[in-house]
Amino acid sequence: MALCNVVSKYCFLQRPACQIVCSAGLKNIKMPPNYDHIVLPEKRRLRFVDKVPMFISGNMKVPRTHKHLDLLRGPEEVHNYLIHNQYGIVALKGGRMTYRHFEMIRYSIMRKLDIKKMFAVWRVDDPWLPVTKKGLGQRMGGGKGAVDHYVTPVRPGRIIIEVGGKGSYEEVLPYLRSIALRMPFECIPCNVQILEDLKREKDKENTQNINPYTTEYLIKNNVGNCQRWMNKMDLKYFGKYL
Repeated sequence: MALCNVVSKYCFLQRPACQIVCSAGLKNIKMPPNYDHIVLPEKRRLRFVDKVPMFISGNMKVPRTHKHLDLLRGPEEVHNYLIHNQYGIVALKGGRMTYRHFEMIRYSIMRKLDIKKMFAVWRVDDPWLPVTKKGLGQRMGGGKGAVDHYVTPVRPGRIIIEVGGKGSYEEVLPYLRSIALRMPFECIPCNVQILEDLKREKDKENTQNINPYTTEYLIKNNVGNCQRWMNKMDLKYFGKYL
């Protein structure tokens, strides 16, 4: 008994000061998430996007249309949710995606995404809207210019790409954020919880606003003859989606 006391006293004196105050605690380690219910598709990479629409043949003259700026404004009412209920990139403002933006997203996903356990799908159409452009040094007039390239119009709230599989949101967040920063319009990486929070914030602004003189009230009642200098998109969406 005395030997045990001496040994314990010796060990106590030789122990550093930083190790004197210590106690054993119960560690609650969380279980990793289970992804057994997720079924991976056969094609897990983003497919190649055509630079020119498929309906354009070699001998066909491309129809030159208007700019269709109304396709960039207003809420997205169809592709505004995640089909696989996992991760993706959502547009906060309207804009146009060219062929270069599609290739940038595709190459970024190919380099960073683990195809063995993850997959990615497009949620936007291929470039289909023709954009005309005149050459440098040409005079004004002479009609509308020739078709230069094709774009895809995107409205606020549109899901651009969707990523899913056997992985967490923290794994895909770094390269989804880098893709969103290089887009021509404002985008953010998202999951189901982030989309619900964005929708809840919009509802909160409409329900908890105590100021009765909203933009919708001013436009509908033509306060200050404001309808005279407003366009049809402002009259339809009441100053939103600029």
